[in-house]
Parts: sequence; structure tokens; C-alpha cells
Amino acid sequence: MNSLRIRIGVLGLALLTGFSTPTAASAAEAAAPSPTVEERRLDRAVPQEILRRSGFDTLAPRLARALDAARSYGEARRAVAREGSQLWRRAVDRAQGRGPVGGDLSRDDDRPLYWARLGMTREVRTWEPQFDLTDGQRAALLDELERTSRGQTVIGYPHGKGLKRILLTGFDPFTLDRDIRISNPSGATALALDGTVIETADGPARIETVVFPVRWQDFTEGTVERTLRPYLPKVDLFTTVSQGRVGRFDIERTNGAWRGGFGDNENIGRTETVPVSDPASQPQWTTTTLPYRAIVAADTGRFPVYDNTGVTEIPAGGTEPVVRPDGPTPGSTARAGGGGDYLSNEIAYRATLLRDRLGLHDVLPGGHVHTPVLQFGAGNTTEVTDPEFVRNRLDIIAQVRTILRVAAEES
Repeated sequence: MNSLRIRIGVLGLALLTGFSTPTAASAAEAAAPSPTVEERRLDRAVPQEILRRSGFDTLAPRLARALDAARSYGEARRAVAREGSQLWRRAVDRAQGRGPVGGDLSRDDDRPLYWARLGMTREVRTWEPQFDLTDGQRAALLDELERTSRGQTVIGYPHGKGLKRILLTGFDPFTLDRDIRISNPSGATALALDGTVIETADGPARIETVVFPVRWQDFTEGTVERTLRPYLPKVDLFTTVSQGRVGRFDIERTNGAWRGGFGDNENIGRTETVPVSDPASQPQWTTTTLPYRAIVAADTGRFPVYDNTGVTEIPAGGTEPVVRPDGPTPGSTARAGGGGDYLSNEIAYRATLLRDRLGLHDVLPGGHVHTPVLQFGAGNTTEVTDPEFVRNRLDIIAQVRTILRVAAEES
């Protein structure tokens, strides 16, 4: 009995101590991290206007309420997965004309998804729960939110013969410190085409899409490979898509294993060889297997489409970069693919390298499509949208869809 009283007394002292004076370690664990560079842009007028004019301004507060109601990590994770998935579905539905418009922004706008996601990640990042939450658990919640709200967990194709399967990737808006109003036509295309079916001369083709962040670190951590690896062996065609040059589409012939250092959405630059698993077997270059000749020759829309063969390399035995209009020379070191040395080149490089490492080079058409730059109407330097801006985005989406049809028919 005396030993029981001692144990109860010790337990009571421990509980009192725990409630009254937390140790430095537990206090550090409880402290929520600060918002990121991307998340801090949310407080500016343009993001708030985009959220308000699309009806997406209610989504981050809804997640915050769900988190506050969570009484365990498991409950929090379920809430995050639910709200992230609903954000993706709502953005896709809005882009494809389903459900309420939610405001006066055109349905094809990709920016509500981007800014709403950042509002939600900021809620998770700064949340202070009533229970212990480790750094690893918070990181897992953020990862769950990123993946579910980008369509990465819901890729699926109907079973049955006679249906071709197409996988397309897009990107978030970027260069937001240059113009915070920016939209990314590749992300808008992903929303407009996700789950849709196009009719080809060979029958129907189902398109599934995902969106990736414009952050070097996510690519270093393997987000592209983790997302695409389960599906490349199952699809008939894939294309990574990003915004490229003014007034033109480019089918990028060659992709290079080099990061050129331009700042990402966190204002971080990386100048280095693209980091991949098994670097000892890493090639300097990968190539498209899209039917680029047929795509370039077809009438796909109002923007011209080019077979872009140029690269920048350091020739074998050389020390200085050289521009090669007709592609790399044997033994050279990459300094820029046809799509440059930023994340659009890198996603093309990673996706096509993954294709090759899976032994699919000769059987799976895949590569990168650069869209025209999405431009506002002449003289618009302050408004978040205008008729020409919407027309340009709709025309780019329609032309990507036609490019996919041509590629599917020629594959």
C-alpha cells in the first residue's frame, strides 16, 4: 500500500510538473513554424481578390475549423485528406462547368486552386493543436494536403479494352514577385482536362492530370517520380506541360540534366546537376518519344507549334557552354535542354528518365509541351482578369487538347 501511495504521488507530481512548467524540448515541439515565402504572399490584395471572386475564400477557414476540432493526429490527418481532396475536386468541377461558379472569375481560372491551397497549408503549418504534434507528423500532414489537392492520389482509368490512357501534368503559377496576378496555362489545362475523354480516330482516350509545385526542394525529394512511377507502365501516352515562350507552342526534343539557378516560388535557386537516384547511371540528356513531326504538321489551333531541337552544352573536352541548334553532341555535358534549365526542363527530364529506367523508351510516347505565355490584354497592368486574358487561356487549353488527340492517333 505504501509503495502504491508513493507511485501515485510521483505520478501526480509528474502530471503537475507537466502542466505547469513544460520542458524546453516540449515547448519547442509545440511551437508552430512560420508561414513560408509562398504563404506570406497570400495577404496581398490580388490573392485575396482572386479567392473572393471565385468563392474559394471559405476553404482555408473550413480546414482551420476541422483542425481545431481534431482530438488526435489521426483525426487531423483524415480532415486534411478530406479537405485537400475536396479542394482538387472543386477546382476540377469549376473548370469543367459543374457546381456553383462561386464568383465572377471565369471557370477556366487555375489561380483559385493555387491560392486556396496556400491558405490551407498555412493553416496546417501554423496550427497549434491541443495534443502533442511532432515535426514529422506536421510534415506528413502538409504532404498529405499537397498530394490530395494536386490530384496526385486520385489518378484512375476505367477498365476495359479499346480505351487509350493519357497522363498530363501541369504547374502552379510562378514568378509571382514579378506579377502576382499570374496564371499558369498548364495548371488551367490540367483542371480543364482531368477525367475527360477525347475521341480519336482509334477510339476514345481518357485523360488524367496532376499539378506540381514550382519548388526545387519538392523535385529533389522525388515528388515527380513518386507520383508518376505507378502509372507510366499503365498509360499509352504522357506529356508534361508548362508555360514557355510568347506566342508559340514548343515540343521539346531534348531535356538536360542541369539546374540553372533561377529562383522558385520560395525564392530559392539551385545551380547543379539534377539530383536523381542512382546518379552513377544518370545520362546528361533524355529525349522525347512524342510524335513531334505529326504534332507540328497538324492544324491544332491559332498558336504555331515548333519542334524545338536546340540545347546548351559543354562539349566533350570543353569548358565553356555552347548553344547547339540541332541538339547535343556526343559526350557533352548539359547546361540547358530545349526547355531551358528551370523546372519545366527538369520535370521533362525526370519523367522521360523514369520512362527509360522502366524500360519503356521504345513503347511509351512521352515528352514535354511548352505552351505560349499567358498574357493579359494590352494596357492591363492592374486588373486580375480581362477578356483577352480569358480568351488566351481558353485557346491554349483547347490547343493542348488537340495536340493530345493528334499524339494519341499517331502513337
